[in-house]
Amino acid sequence: MKTTLLVLLGLSAIVNASSSLAPDSRVFELRTSHAAPGKVEARHSRFRDHTNAIFKKLGMEVVGYWVPMDADKGSADTLVYVLAFKDRAAATAAWAAFRLDPDWVKARTESEKDGSLTTKVESVFMTATDYSPLK
Repeated sequence: MKTTLLVLLGLSAIVNASSSLAPDSRVFELRTSHAAPGKVEARHSRFRDHTNAIFKKLGMEVVGYWVPMDADKGSADTLVYVLAFKDRAAATAAWAAFRLDPDWVKARTESEKDGSLTTKVESVFMTATDYSPLK
């Protein structure tokens, strides 16, 4: 009983510490993709010609795509983009469906016949604060 009470008090403290989070926020995923040498334009083409349509088909909302302006921040090979989902479970389900999608499998296979287009993809899931204009 004491252990249960301590756990509940600990959870309460976590919830209270997170009170600046927007309870109705969607989940945003910040992804950073690093292109393999010589593959920057092929990666852009794959997004432009295939990936965007697959994201849309699967309900993955694209907030935007960006390329760093500064060389020391990856302007030569980095693509940064943000996706929005209803919640984390929806994101997990969408990515599982994406990986198995026949259009994606075909596009990836064809675009990578001479090697992978990326060397690394980083992902951070985020939720909005209660004062964020975008939720």
